[in-house]
Amino acid sequence: MRHGICLNPLVPLRAAATKKSEMTDQVLFGEDFEVLEVNNQWMYIKRGTDAYEGWFNSRHYLPCTEDRINQMADSPNYILHLPFNRLTVDNNPLTLPAGSILPFFSRENKSFKLDDLEYILQENLTEGENNKRELIEITARQFLNAPYLWGGKTIFGMDCSGFTQILYRIAGINIPRDSHQQVNHGTAVNFVEEAQTGDLAFFINDEGRITHTGIMLEEGRVIHASGKVRVDPIDRHGIYNRELKRYTHRLEMVKRMID
Repeated sequence: MRHGICLNPLVPLRAAATKKSEMTDQVLFGEDFEVLEVNNQWMYIKRGTDAYEGWFNSRHYLPCTEDRINQMADSPNYILHLPFNRLTVDNNPLTLPAGSILPFFSRENKSFKLDDLEYILQENLTEGENNKRELIEITARQFLNAPYLWGGKTIFGMDCSGFTQILYRIAGINIPRDSHQQVNHGTAVNFVEEAQTGDLAFFINDEGRITHTGIMLEEGRVIHASGKVRVDPIDRHGIYNRELKRYTHRLEMVKRMID
């Protein structure tokens, strides 16, 4: 099977091999994948970081061998933290979203090479990456008021689980793409009052299915993507929207993913 690395800032991942099909996710710069099927200009791929599958337009990737993908995984990589990140590639500007992966990255030169092209990061390197909870909260607040977009995971639009997945990636933790998958990881927190900043809260619909997730903050608050990225009060019943004056999401459980 073939492998590849995404070379565009983001590429839609679709449910079917057509540009009119539903966008189920976005593949960000530097994410690697395995090609499972080819249909003209479309490839059905499985992403390396979370095994998520979908149809990807073949115009936007660098073909790689499996050995090269393994080398990339073992190399020093850098995850971009800011909503917008400025780079240059052969002296031309390139802007990448948070969560993009810079493989073979040299912190000394703030650069890396792919396909004989040199990419240079123009932003300062983010320090203090060992405090994962603090990093998640600081980064999450940078996305406040970003609009909701099904399948999205950038400041131009993101859904609830895309938001949580990207923030955890920035903290160096890989979790699955969708909320009903994420809930199967971590350790349950017995009471919402015992939740810590960075824990994930999960919510159910009327059929009892996990359909929403958010990141716990201090003082009984949660940051989540619902209409937009917002901070709302949360208690044992769920999320309370002060504007609507009612509960909007019913809490099922809180999971701790950070040791």
